[in-house]
Amino acid sequence: MKYLANVTSLQLFSERCTGCGRCIEVCPRAVLERTDRIVRIVDRDRCIECGACMMNCAFAAIRVNAGVGCASAVINGMLRGGEPECGCVDRPSGCC
Repeated sequence: MKYLANVTSLQLFSERCTGCGRCIEVCPRAVLERTDRIVRIVDRDRCIECGACMMNCAFAAIRVNAGVGCASAVINGMLRGGEPECGCVDRPSGCC
């Protein structure tokens, strides 16, 4: 499932990547894959900016503004006992 096209803050620095694959293991949306011992982004628009890949990369090969996307909205909504709210409801395509 995709939420919004071309808005994710996900960045991959392949020159830092060792191909360990930890980011692939922790990504809940299968955004990344390993090819020729290097990780690459398969579909950037599937990223929910949860930050799991970045937090588990020991080589600083991934950067994402964690907590600004739909994953943060869903988690915060659950914690507060309400609906997800990510601040992008004014966009034509909506969100979450």
